[in-house]
Amino acid sequence: MNGAAGLPCAASPQVGDKLPDVTDRGPRQRAFRAPAWLEELVRTSPPPVPWRDVVRFAVAVPAPLAVAVTVAVAGGIEPGPELGAGVFGTMGALAATLAPQSGPLRDRLRRIAAATAFGAVGLLVGQYATGGGWAPVLVIAVISAAAALISSVNAALSLGSLQLLVYTAISSGLVTPLPLPAEVAFFFCGAAWATLTTLVQSRTESTDPDRASVAAVFTAVADLLTADGPEEVLARRRDLTTALNAAYDRVIRSRSHSAGRIRELSELAGVLNSAAPLVEAAVAAARSGRPADPVDVSAVRSLAAALRDGGELTVERPPPLEDGSPTRRAVRHGVRLVWNVVGDPEERAGAAAAAPRVPPRVRLRELVDRTLASTESRGFAVRLSLCMTIAEVARQYLPIQRPYWVLLTVAIVLKPDFGSVFTRAVQRGAGTLLGVLLGSAVLAVLPRDAWVLVAMSVFAGLLPWARGANFGLFSVFQTPVIILLLDLALPGGPGLVGARLTDTLIGCAIVLVFGYLLWPGTWRAPLDEALRDAALALDAFVEAAFTGSPAERRRARRRSYRALTELQTQLQRRLAEPPPISNRAAAWWPVIVQLERTADAVTEAVIAQREGEPAPDLAQVAVLRKAIRRLEEDVRAHRLPDDAEIHADGVLGLVAREVDTARRLVRETAPGRRGT
Repeated sequence: MNGAAGLPCAASPQVGDKLPDVTDRGPRQRAFRAPAWLEELVRTSPPPVPWRDVVRFAVAVPAPLAVAVTVAVAGGIEPGPELGAGVFGTMGALAATLAPQSGPLRDRLRRIAAATAFGAVGLLVGQYATGGGWAPVLVIAVISAAAALISSVNAALSLGSLQLLVYTAISSGLVTPLPLPAEVAFFFCGAAWATLTTLVQSRTESTDPDRASVAAVFTAVADLLTADGPEEVLARRRDLTTALNAAYDRVIRSRSHSAGRIRELSELAGVLNSAAPLVEAAVAAARSGRPADPVDVSAVRSLAAALRDGGELTVERPPPLEDGSPTRRAVRHGVRLVWNVVGDPEERAGAAAAAPRVPPRVRLRELVDRTLASTESRGFAVRLSLCMTIAEVARQYLPIQRPYWVLLTVAIVLKPDFGSVFTRAVQRGAGTLLGVLLGSAVLAVLPRDAWVLVAMSVFAGLLPWARGANFGLFSVFQTPVIILLLDLALPGGPGLVGARLTDTLIGCAIVLVFGYLLWPGTWRAPLDEALRDAALALDAFVEAAFTGSPAERRRARRRSYRALTELQTQLQRRLAEPPPISNRAAAWWPVIVQLERTADAVTEAVIAQREGEPAPDLAQVAVLRKAIRRLEEDVRAHRLPDDAEIHADGVLGLVAREVDTARRLVRETAPGRRGT
């Protein structure tokens, strides 16, 4: 998320200022409270209840097992081939049910396919990770490294790589009377059933996610135009950037890969392209602090409603604005441009740039850059392989009642992605422990009959709500589903509860020690790279703003704000780390806010130039860009910037002042970073 810093007269953030409460939890109290990093770690955002997903999860997950119990074995739950068929069918249903998230149907189906395919591969590979000796250790190490590299390709494959690890772990210790081909076949049957429920749910949703994502951009523009006060402007500006990122990812990227609905996606891409002047004008208007024209706000909300619902525009097109402030005229001009495109389908299609065809060689090079050539990907592959290998050794040599549970815990806690290892380990570890107690208690109380299926349905129905709240809360309800499922296939004795808790603690300890503490890169605040990327993207934005074409400026602006979004994400992750990581991350907060101010100042300069201000001297642009690049070098080399001020005239004056402030903040922050 990125944003403006508010009114130009607002004081720049100082390093000594208290870190703003970036999670909007209300005013801070003077009474004693837990450390900020601990609050961030346990923070849970109460999400709305996604009722359609709740119903789908509650029905789809236990259904294959219910069929096996009620039809094949006459209402009882006894070990046998029929029960094994139901267990593997429910495994497939669970993998395919968890995979979809909000978004276009094609993205949901892509995630289902990845989860199902990799889950099936895990079932096959797990057969070679049983028994003792070095062969299972080698299998686990290789499959873990592959999962880590695969997870760096995209979100769908990251999900698939997790399923690969989970079902490899389960298959290594789960014994059923079914042959392996039958197990995989029933797994696919369960996944097919869950896919069918996803298709049925999609038919009940009245709003097209593609259209809704584009409409959200205009809703965010209207909210920014009506924002009151620097803090609200900051929040609304970040909301706008988030909406833009989501819309471009969903529409334009989907258009480049989709074989169907090309015309509709092309029209929506045209609307996004035409919105660039309006977005720039809204940012400049918010920075000016002057109230927006109600006519423009009403028009923008009408554009959002028409796009979201596929209906007609409900108000008249605003007339041209000949007088008023430059920012008001720019907003009106942007509204009229989008109005022409939204009101005319031919204009919508014409406004979309042709989807670029990426040569296979370029795609292969990009794939290598994200996986084998990436230091981060290789490092994570080593950490994941090390943790899973140690878990496999523990499985072989420790007296564990459920030997696969340590492997399963490590796979779930050290999920193949690049979030905060500490945060995820603690949240998922604590959630898994609570889930073990909850699931074991349910098994101890309920008889082995249909009531177990009811409990499984309840826990499954809670998963989509918990997923939107907190990793740990999601694990609290996911773990009982897995426990109920696996204990039906392999009934255990009364001592199994304590054994599960011990195994879970072993798995969490392996992750925290061998996947976190032994790797300095995971517990030192790794904001430097994100800061450098943001500075370099800002440099490219300045170049395109004053020397490039409108299309180049639009692309550079998106890249700059995307880099700032990643910077904010890295900051939020590190705020949940224990000291001194969270303290060092918090020290960079003023610099991050100032970089956002600078990017918005560039946008404001573009608007001023468009409204008739003289173009800046290219020599001054070169000096400004050199100062921004020096800022990046200062961050990379951990050195103090010089004290020289940048002098610029005209539209560059405000940008130069913002860059000077950013360099001063780096000077004030850098001494506290020595030794990081």
